[in-house]
Amino acid sequence: MQKITPCLWFDDKAEEAAKFYVSIFKNSKVGNITRYGEEGANVSGRPKGTVMTVTFELDGQEFMALNGGPHFTFSEAVSFIVNCKSQEEIDELWEKLSESGEKGQCGWLKDKYGLSWQIVPTEVGEMMQDNDPEKTNRVMKSILQMNKIDIKRLQQAYARQ
Repeated sequence: MQKITPCLWFDDKAEEAAKFYVSIFKNSKVGNITRYGEEGANVSGRPKGTVMTVTFELDGQEFMALNGGPHFTFSEAVSFIVNCKSQEEIDELWEKLSESGEKGQCGWLKDKYGLSWQIVPTEVGEMMQDNDPEKTNRVMKSILQMNKIDIKRLQQAYARQ
């Protein structure tokens, strides 16, 4: 069991969202589903027996989804970074996660539940840590002009003399 588990607050779509995320990421699965009992139903206003929490795993990372009601929604203040090894992986995750959501700039998107994701190539970290500030500036300028990240364009910006 991991020490820290992100808990995602949904109005009433926790199970649906968990199944959606699990369908996108490899090595993923839905875990335990708990339901509101009599006492929880009285406090939450949810019908007894409806889904309260769903645990799920995305590529080895544990999460919990909670049907807590409409009191809170997601914002860009919290996002999940997905490090991708290839353009094919970026393309696939970008399309699947943004379906019925919003495509943003610099590799950011919101899925159909409003959760923010950053779909980035692993190379970006290495490029941005280069000791040559001109290289890092070119890479950043290139990223700022993109929605979905294009590895080839980043490599060209990085290598340009």
